[in-house]
Amino acid sequence: MSRVLIFGPGFLGEKLQAALPDAVLSTARIDDAEDVRAALDEHQPDYVLNAAGKTGTPNVDWCESNKLATYRSNTIGPLILAEACQERGAHLTHLASGCVFYGPSPDPKGWREDDHANPSATYSRSKYAADLLLSTLPNVAILRLRMPIDSTPGPRNLITKLANYPKIIDVENSVTIVDDLIEVVKQVMEKRGVGVFHATNPGTMRHRDLIRLYDELVDLSHTNEWISNDDLVTLGLATKGRSNCILQSTRLQALGVTMRPIEIALRDCMEKYAAAVRAAETVKVS
Repeated sequence: MSRVLIFGPGFLGEKLQAALPDAVLSTARIDDAEDVRAALDEHQPDYVLNAAGKTGTPNVDWCESNKLATYRSNTIGPLILAEACQERGAHLTHLASGCVFYGPSPDPKGWREDDHANPSATYSRSKYAADLLLSTLPNVAILRLRMPIDSTPGPRNLITKLANYPKIIDVENSVTIVDDLIEVVKQVMEKRGVGVFHATNPGTMRHRDLIRLYDELVDLSHTNEWISNDDLVTLGLATKGRSNCILQSTRLQALGVTMRPIEIALRDCMEKYAAAVRAAETVKVS
């Protein structure tokens, strides 16, 4: 692959930089037009990957009380970056979110890429606003992922998050295994894909499926309480209800890009996660 410039030195940005040959990770803020143009002119990439954005700390509830900062990072920033890429003829791959959909889809197979979304939370609204505008531009691919699951333990990893929650909702969702996402990014760039793509593993996962594997492979002593989705807000565990949805990935398949079925990818990911946990424990002991 030719030169790749990645914006967003965070969880996904660092993973992708390590996996992509000839990739450079920029610390430039995508909402600063001068910084963006300077980075592009310095590195002169053929491909640009946007992994920057506000998800909030400790979670997306932060966005509800920081709306302008969220919109600037998740909506205005991608437009500034896209404009600079258009001027230089660089292909842009933008990491978006499937959390713009809430609830059952009109099609029983799941939400399609061209369906009108129904975002509720500030975070989801900010991401969908960028999708609507970027999807009208040439040379731009928008990859919607959901609840990234990684083989490396960390605070942004859904495995780590759920394992640390004393109370967990059991809902059905489309999800994205990070190892598979890396391959999708590579292929979409090489094929210079254009438009919206749902980058989720085929099939669905319930939180109970993930925790069952965690209990089996990582921590036999792990316990948690199962609660309903409505309990999240009524118990004060969240400010806004969370997006729960199932996505179709027909446009990715049409481009000739596939991802592993979730049941296969999730077990493989959890086995690697367990190995990483054991390795860290060994280092601590020694």
